[in-house]
Formats: sequence, C-alpha cells, structure tokens
Amino acid sequence: MDVKIGLECHAQLLTRSKLFCSCSTDYHNAEPNTYVCATCLGLPGALPVVNKRAIRYAIKIALALGCEVQEETIFYRKNYYYPDLPRGFQITQYDFPIAFKGLVRIESNGGKEREIRITRVHMEEDPGRLAYKGTIDTSKYSLVDYNRSGMPLVEIVTEPDLKSPKEARIFLGKLRSILEYLDVFDGDLEGAMRVDANISIEGGNRAEVKNISSYKGVERALLFEITRQKNLLRRGLNVQLETRHYDEVRGVTLSMRTKEFEHDYRYFPEPDLVPICISDSVEAVKQEIPELPDEKRKRFLAQYSISPEHASSLIYDPHIADYYEDVASKIDPRLSATWIADVLKGELNYRSSSMREASKRISHDDFVTILRYLVQGVITERGVTAIIRAMLDKGGKPEEIIKIKGLASMGSEETEKIIYSVLKDNKGVIEDYKAGKKEALNFLVGQVMKHTRGRADPKEVSRLLRDTIETGF
Repeated sequence: MDVKIGLECHAQLLTRSKLFCSCSTDYHNAEPNTYVCATCLGLPGALPVVNKRAIRYAIKIALALGCEVQEETIFYRKNYYYPDLPRGFQITQYDFPIAFKGLVRIESNGGKEREIRITRVHMEEDPGRLAYKGTIDTSKYSLVDYNRSGMPLVEIVTEPDLKSPKEARIFLGKLRSILEYLDVFDGDLEGAMRVDANISIEGGNRAEVKNISSYKGVERALLFEITRQKNLLRRGLNVQLETRHYDEVRGVTLSMRTKEFEHDYRYFPEPDLVPICISDSVEAVKQEIPELPDEKRKRFLAQYSISPEHASSLIYDPHIADYYEDVASKIDPRLSATWIADVLKGELNYRSSSMREASKRISHDDFVTILRYLVQGVITERGVTAIIRAMLDKGGKPEEIIKIKGLASMGSEETEKIIYSVLKDNKGVIEDYKAGKKEALNFLVGQVMKHTRGRADPKEVSRLLRDTIETGF
C-alpha cells in the first residue's frame, strides 16, 4: 500500500513584536495572559497593523526555499470558532500568499536524494494555547492562555511527496536547519514549530493530524496513523475524512471532528488591512540570505577534506558549523570534525543541550587546546572525552581538569611496568594469544587500561603487549 504524506509546517518568526500589534513575543515562561493587548485579544475597535519585519522574514524564507514570490500579498479572515481564537476568526492568507512553488532536497533511503515540493508559503497569526488537565479527551475543562495569540507564523505547505514517517522527520530536520540559518527562527523554543500532517493510503481517504509539536512526535503520530488506516482498509472499512489529535502521552491519534473544506471557513479579504506590494522588497531581501546548508556542505567537503557523514552532521546546526570552522582554522580540520561531530554532538544530545549553551562552558579556543594536548600526547582519547564531559557539566579549564582528575598520559616506563604486571598475572591468556586467539590480546589491553585508568594510549598498549609477548615474556 502506497503512503502519501503532506505537511503543513507552522514556524514562529523571531520578531520582537507580534504580527499585528506591539506586544512582545518574549512570552515564554511568562504567567498566562500577561503578554496581551486589545488587538491580540480581539477586543472591539482594536485595529491590526502589519509587522514589516515579519513580512521581510517570510519573503526571506520563500526565497531560500526557491519559491516564486508574488507581486503582492493580501490578508484574509478565516472564520471558525475555537476557544483559543479570541476574534472568532484568524487573520491569514488565501489566494494571494507570499509565494508558491518551492523545493527542499532531502537524503533518504541510504543517501539517495529526493525532492520535496513546496506548494506555498503564507503568513498568519498564531491562536492562543489550550491547557488541559490530563488528556484532551479526559479533561473536564480546558484553560486558555492568550500570550501566544497574534504571534507571527509562516506556514510552509508541502505537496504529498513524502513516503514514510522517517522521510517526514528528515524533511522537518532539513527545514529547521534552513530556517535557523536564515536567523528568522529558533527551534529550541517551546512550540516554535508545529505540524499538521495529512496522511492517505492508496484506496483510502485522507486524515489530518493537527498540532504536533515535536519532530519525534510527527514520526510517531504518522506511524500510528498509517497502521490505523491500513488496519481499517484490510478489514474492508472506510477511512474517514477527518481531523485528528495526536496524544503524545499515549502515542495515539484521536478523532476531533470531520474535515473542514475551504467553503466552511468563509474566507474574505481582511477589511482592516490593505494589499501589500512585496515585489519591490525581493532584491533587497536576496542580499540578506546567507550560505545555506547544502552550499555549506559542499564547501566543507572541498575546503576541509572531511567525510560526507561528518560534513552532513556539522552543517545541520549553524551554531555547530560556526564552532567547527573556528576550531578547524587553528588545528587539523579532519581531527576537529571527528571530535565535534562524533563526540561533542553526542554529549550535547545526551544532555538535551544546544551548541549556544555549550559554547559558554567550552569555547572553541578551549576545544583547540584539548585537541592540541591529544596531538602532543599529553592526554589520551579517553582523556579528551573526560575533559569535554567535565567542562559541559561544570565548566572550568582543560589544564585544571587534567590536574584534578589525573588525566595526564602515563610515561612509557610506568606503562611498561603495568604491562609486565598484567602479563605475569595472565599467563593462560598469553598462551591463548600464542595459539591464535586474537581476542585474547583485547582482554590484555583492557586489563592494562583498567590499571592505568585510561591514561595510556590503547594503540600503544596493544603494540607494547605484542612486542613483549613475541620477544619471549
């Protein structure tokens, strides 16, 4: 059964004020209903005024996605009632959005490149937020927080080109990367991107899963929904054309209502806002577009001669890419790529931390110092990892941590003494090695590393063990 997935991605823009009023957008972690005014509460007589910076950001996004930016854009009223929509309608765009027809390239199925078409890019205001006690279908009441109401959103709508939940997650990761490179979006903020996913299976109707708030959540919601629809079709039942909610706690989708159609929303032009000519801004905005992930990846491969895997890993986050370039300008780029892409990124993921936060504890100069100590033999690879972990957890300087934790590499004489001691205590293992059991050497290396507490170089230990055994210990 062929699966078709289309996404509607709503990204909050990094403006200082909301889309149609002067309320601050810095509402995260604030008390409910404290970042509001008459306009974003939809009170009678309050008139909207368009945020010019938000319009420029939307044009910037459309250009980065290769879209055709329109001559002018018009805001419409989308009429529907929901508790978190104070006006009873949403100011959005309809026939005259910012742009049409874009493209995002992703790598899927073992590195094979696929093109995901972008249908349109348009702007709208964010509604408020509903908070439930328990889950949406068990809560006896809901609370409304209008702090988010009026936040500037760009909605990016794809064609149904995605073929699997994994592809959807890869696409969202690529889209997030592009938006962060443009410096118009912060993916670390709660609710910064929310996704509506449309799923259909050959022979069935389309279902829409609304307001999924995480990339992992999108993949899990799609996996559940595809399984649900396939089970219905196998039993000869119809898939209902409906809107569903994803319960992240239970990992299931729940029916909310039958699917609305365009005529249900009674779109008409917002009478309090005039059409906006945007074609005059395109050339100026083009000059603001930085090097994007695909171009940066090509440059990294050519300039630093690193592996394709490391290049893809390093360019995903612009802050990590910048950090890498700072380090690579002062020490071997391939060594830098290995330790930043494989170790530092892994430690950040484990801690659910960002590069912006990490760079406050471990500067690129500190990282260069650590790698220099490794090259000079002052510390071992295990010592590098230990220093990185210590600095991410508590800060400090590499020199201090080496001294406090005793991470300095052991001298050759001390290492040889420990090797002789280990061999003396494991004569049976030596015989196994001589008999051709190569794994016996790994055991001996492990014993030496245990006694040295990781302060010896494993490769050097392995060489010394072989030489000692073969010369007739």
